[in-house]
Amino acid sequence: MKAGYKYRIYPTPKQQMALAKLFGCVRVVWNDALAFCINQYKTGEKKLKNAELQKQFITQAKRRLERSWLSEVSCVPLQQSLNDLEQAYQNFFKSCKGQRKGRPFKPPRFKRRHAKQSARFTQRGFSLSNDCLKIAKIGKVKIPWSRSLPAKPTSATVIKDTAGKYFVSFVVEIVPEILPKIENSVGIDLGIASFATLDDGSKIDAPKPLKKRINRLRRLDKNLSRRNRGSKRYELARRRKAKLQAKLKDTRTDFLHKLSTQIIRENQTIVLEDLNVAAMMKNRKLSRAISDLGWRQFRNYLEGKAQKYGRQLRVNQQ
Repeated sequence: MKAGYKYRIYPTPKQQMALAKLFGCVRVVWNDALAFCINQYKTGEKKLKNAELQKQFITQAKRRLERSWLSEVSCVPLQQSLNDLEQAYQNFFKSCKGQRKGRPFKPPRFKRRHAKQSARFTQRGFSLSNDCLKIAKIGKVKIPWSRSLPAKPTSATVIKDTAGKYFVSFVVEIVPEILPKIENSVGIDLGIASFATLDDGSKIDAPKPLKKRINRLRRLDKNLSRRNRGSKRYELARRRKAKLQAKLKDTRTDFLHKLSTQIIRENQTIVLEDLNVAAMMKNRKLSRAISDLGWRQFRNYLEGKAQKYGRQLRVNQQ
């Protein structure tokens, strides 16, 4: 099975400028191809295949004066950007036809400059040596390894979040670590007052990071709304808000990871109710509390870890 390993990286100022150029090229290729596909749909013309899109928006685009700077970055993440666009369209079409389970997929959207930026490399675009990650046309970036990789990665995605932090995410093939079978089983009822109520009556409370810092987030929102978009003070206020939001996300994710791992290790069978979170989020009185808890994220963690450790997860339909 495939697993992701994410690490914080600290590129030099020169490498940050090179990564900014790379992210911009990836974003431009995606947006150009998406605009072309949307226009093809409006005019009733047949959508071009991925190979034709890559030829038109990468190979031929580099020869045009207005896109000649695409040749200054590695072609690998540009190609992967269009591969991701093709996959996004396939997911959307399958979702429309009812061929894909789960929530309905929306059509691909244009990428924004100040949103999270990413560039994905295959094995021919990066290499690992000791404590460094060598990226094509970027150079060697030091990685403080918080844990070792279990196998050679098949791809690496360099990410810059909205708070200005840099990460690299590796995808590796791992062998599931089957835990010894035990007799314990547990039923979990998710709620708002208490995050989880187990079948033995014990309750687990969530940290609810947004509820604790909602006033500070409102102040940052108000401060941001007073700034002129594009100014230095606007960017400073935007980054302060992004840092707080990243902290809220990290607090929530840490709690959900630790709780899901504990439940998986202590029980052979886990029974969870199937909540229609998307419909519940439409209730404006409950939407903020539900999003602060992360029910769906918790279920995703349980599903992945049950598969990894050889446990059984049952989801009861309402």
